[in-house]
Amino acid sequence: MTRDQLAAELTRIAKLQLSDITRAVKNGEKSIALNEVTDLARRLHLLSDAVAGRPAVAPAAAQAPAAHP
Repeated sequence: MTRDQLAAELTRIAKLQLSDITRAVKNGEKSIALNEVTDLARRLHLLSDAVAGRPAVAPAAAQAPAAHP
């Protein structure tokens, strides 16, 4: 990933999430705003892992054990 590609992705993520956070705050929806901040942090960590070459970790909900027959 080039420097320009990384900058473009960071800008895209930030604009999307900050728009959602701003809207939630203006509407007085604190829990939604906090969820958006958490989502922003998650997306930035995923991007950081991708840039560093670390494999992505599946979300906890997707790691549910398989049912036994």
